[in-house]
Amino acid sequence: MLERLCTLNGPSGYERPVALAAKELLAPLVDETWMDRLGNVIGVRRCGKPGAKKLLLDAHLDEIGLVVTGHKDGFLRFGTIGGVDPRMLPDRELTILTDPPRLGVVACLPPHVLSAEDREKAPPIQEFYVDTGLSQEEAQRMIPVGTPMVFRAPFLKLGEQQICSKALDDRSCFVALLRAAQLLRDSELDVDLYLMGSVQEEVGCAGAVTGTQALAPDFCVAVDVTHGKTPDSAKGQAYAMGGGPAVGIGPNMTRWMSRRLLDKAAAQDIPVQKEVMGGNTGTNAWKMQICNEGIATAVVSLPLKYMHTPVEVLDLNDLEQTAKLLAAFARGLGEEADGR
Repeated sequence: MLERLCTLNGPSGYERPVALAAKELLAPLVDETWMDRLGNVIGVRRCGKPGAKKLLLDAHLDEIGLVVTGHKDGFLRFGTIGGVDPRMLPDRELTILTDPPRLGVVACLPPHVLSAEDREKAPPIQEFYVDTGLSQEEAQRMIPVGTPMVFRAPFLKLGEQQICSKALDDRSCFVALLRAAQLLRDSELDVDLYLMGSVQEEVGCAGAVTGTQALAPDFCVAVDVTHGKTPDSAKGQAYAMGGGPAVGIGPNMTRWMSRRLLDKAAAQDIPVQKEVMGGNTGTNAWKMQICNEGIATAVVSLPLKYMHTPVEVLDLNDLEQTAKLLAAFARGLGEEADGR
């Protein structure tokens, strides 16, 4: 599931190929699936109890990318879709989302011709070009302004338990939702369980807002990635790979929801980490929490190294433990949340 979703291309606003695959994967696990007007993929497993409350689990399907803004001598000028770091752009391979897709590379000057000062800094986005190998006339005809582009990257295994790919942010977390639904297959629930693969998170959480407004859940959990620990990580700002998911604690999270996640993890021996988030969590939860009259909200995060690059890395054990935690949280939620 992970490889299938991550190897598809779907930057914010252009998620349809990914959404169609996500809907197909989700369908056998729920009672009904659909795509809403904005392109969110939604599935529901009904518990069959009259007046049952609704639990919404969300993970976004879009990835960061680039968009063509002009042409010069066959080279492409471009802007960004989402948070793209200019430092990683030189010599990157790109997939240009024409029909059929084409390949390009981000042009870069070789180190031999750079000054010492230039070697120490990253040019602004406006100074980069994409080399397509085309003439000016061909480029304008085949790759019009407004064409999206994404990073071209392999899907590969590192060591025994880690996976490297583009778009693990946040398709790995949608896979965690699918896996949680598998784990709940033989469990009786007392809430209607909604799973949503939302769109356009990287450019402002539009999918999560419209989807949550329409579904009007009683509880929601935003499942996204957080920073995985590396030797150069800032202390207290990254989380151990293989240490399990991180449970968000802070004003964006309803306190009893965070406590219940931690209690369920302790009761079922699920390894978890605590992530204190003092303000905007940078996830869909920030806006889901204030949909309609306000919704009880939690954040569960999967540690991920090298976020917003073509070589994001996760630990498969963390993915499994995230799914187990979500499944544990869903069981008995209706009864245990009464009166809160």
